[in-house]
Amino acid sequence: MTAFVVHDCTTGLSASDLGDTVEKIRSGHLIVAPTDTVYGIGADAENAEAVAAVLAAKGRGRQMPPPVLVADPSEISRLCTDVPESALRLARAHWPGGLTLILRARPDLGWDLGETGGTIALRMPAHPVALALLRMSGPMAVTSANLTSRPPATDVRQAIESFGEVVSVYLDGGPTPGPTPSTIVDVAHGALRAIRMGTLSLEILSAAAGEPIAPPA
Repeated sequence: MTAFVVHDCTTGLSASDLGDTVEKIRSGHLIVAPTDTVYGIGADAENAEAVAAVLAAKGRGRQMPPPVLVADPSEISRLCTDVPESALRLARAHWPGGLTLILRARPDLGWDLGETGGTIALRMPAHPVALALLRMSGPMAVTSANLTSRPPATDVRQAIESFGEVVSVYLDGGPTPGPTPSTIVDVAHGALRAIRMGTLSLEILSAAAGEPIAPPA
């Protein structure tokens, strides 16, 4: 008998399964859920021990803090400071979607996501299950559901093979569109720069930002 639960959400997440999953998150457990890019493993972003458990499950250290998934663009003003207009233009154009923005975190936020250097990486995923979960759970620290150096999970079976009973709840939304992750853009350190290329091109993002975005160094 397994210690984890798999909820089938291929046709949507039921109220009871949603409530069960949110209860686990609020209790500090790890969950796996589908997004519009790949499956993610995550936990309550405000719970430092749970975030540390996400990093440990992947085999990562604090020097690789996880992004935070949010349910609404308004979370930018709540969680961040000194937000450039270019970041707001990008969010308006590509949230929800495959864009992660690195922003300056509010100094009084008090979250411990790892060695962030005072920043926070935010994304609003374009997936109905992920958004339904985030609306109830609040922001979650979520990273791709795979062990470090291995390909990201694109179905729940792959995630289970990686994490097994380390994760309390798996949400099975069927296969994701593919293994390509979100594009990460740093807007916290002056000139905009891509940190990782993903589903969105620099040409598309630069047009939305109203200024050129430099490629990854």
